Amino acid sequence: MDNKKVLEDTIAKAKKGNQIAFSKLLDCFWNDVYGFQLKRTENENDAEDITIQTFSKAFDKINTYDNAYVFKTWLIAISKNIHIDLIRKRKRSILDTRGSGEAIRKVLDNAPSMEDQLIQEQNLANLLRDIKKLKPHYQEVINLRFFNELSYADIADKLNEPMNNVKVKLLRAKKLLAEIITNTK
Repeated sequence: MDNKKVLEDTIAKAKKGNQIAFSKLLDCFWNDVYGFQLKRTENENDAEDITIQTFSKAFDKINTYDNAYVFKTWLIAISKNIHIDLIRKRKRSILDTRGSGEAIRKVLDNAPSMEDQLIQEQNLANLLRDIKKLKPHYQEVINLRFFNELSYADIADKLNEPMNNVKVKLLRAKKLLAEIITNTK
């Protein structure tokens, strides 16, 4: 099976709500979108925030993706539009009040991923040490999810962020934490 077919199958699974497929797409295209935004913004935090928002929006609108187009190009277009919106908002200096009336959808957690299992196997002291190596916003979502045992909806409310942003941040945080744990073994 060629890479194009694998990608098409992964996108099809993502369109059906498969969280593992979302995770694969995030892994596959994170560096492309992040690199694109890092060149545009010349700021790591902005690039990371825009990348998170890009995947959040892409996963929310995955059913609108047309297979006739290149998936990476679709992601980059979303990312570019988010960046343009950010520039406009900053120019207007208007506080973003979006999300206050957003309906919170019920989220079903899948079985633990490989990253979840790896995280759970760690000694608590080592785990806490490794969590401290993450950027503060990743530490926060990990703590809220795994130590405070909050749902995605509760984390979204607490952070005043759209739920899809929380999902993407948590997914990214788990990947980074799993890499830290693997590299310290």
